[in-house]
Amino acid sequence: MSGGQKFKAALPFQQDGPALPVADIEATSKWYSGPFDTVEKERPSNPFRTAILERDGTRLGFAINHGDASQAGAAILVSDIEGIKEELESHDMTIGNWRIDERDGEKLQVFFVVAPDGLCFYFHEPVQS
Repeated sequence: MSGGQKFKAALPFQQDGPALPVADIEATSKWYSGPFDTVEKERPSNPFRTAILERDGTRLGFAINHGDASQAGAAILVSDIEGIKEELESHDMTIGNWRIDERDGEKLQVFFVVAPDGLCFYFHEPVQS
């Protein structure tokens, strides 16, 4: 994809720890390398089969931990949110709720995507005044 660091940080919504729940590690690693442009960095297996994927130094963990993917996801802080939106749309991802949120007095441009595994991702970037 285009240059520059676009993924800045990722934090899970729930107490998923470093790994979001998925059913198939192989399929997860393969799928997220497309739309999210991640690269697999680690594949630990203790205590659960896990894949650690990374983009721009930001890591996302996925594990077969028997959690409910439809109740999990992560907030991803980005730069160039419009570019990220275009990247995801180029992979036929449906973008939801393109809007401005306000949190702690800070305005954020945001949108959501739900991955095929059911995980929800909240992409956000501070709005420059």
